[in-house]
Amino acid sequence: MKLKKATAVEALQKLMFEGKEEDGFYGDGKAIATVPDIPIIHNFADQLYIRQMNLKKGHVILGAVHNHLHVWFLLTGSVIINNNGEKIEHVAPCYTVSEPGSQRIILALEDSIFVNVHKNPTNTKDIAELEKEIVSMTKEEYNNKYK
Repeated sequence: MKLKKATAVEALQKLMFEGKEEDGFYGDGKAIATVPDIPIIHNFADQLYIRQMNLKKGHVILGAVHNHLHVWFLLTGSVIINNNGEKIEHVAPCYTVSEPGSQRIILALEDSIFVNVHKNPTNTKDIAELEKEIVSMTKEEYNNKYK
């Protein structure tokens, strides 16, 4: 039997979820983690949810799997993003459209402000409800929902 080589995302997930918060690893793979050093700012507009993440140089983020087409903006700073195996350096200001099923590893090369804009057709301000709608925690969960 041939063993599957782990992807960068799978390897990072394993390392992070087996780590301890006191080691600087946060999350359990079941819900989006709250990380004290990475403030998340939530804003809303008519049928839009705007999620701002303020990264410090050296932060590494493993994002959840995005369920829907959406736009993200890098307002300040620079990052390297590994998106499903494709690595691209982004320098602010810039933006791109993120495809459904995308999962990113983000490395902040300098202090950066990263913003995702998601649809919010019900105008809810319940963050837990929004997170359940906009992301899956694993590729398997995403595939079960959408394929």
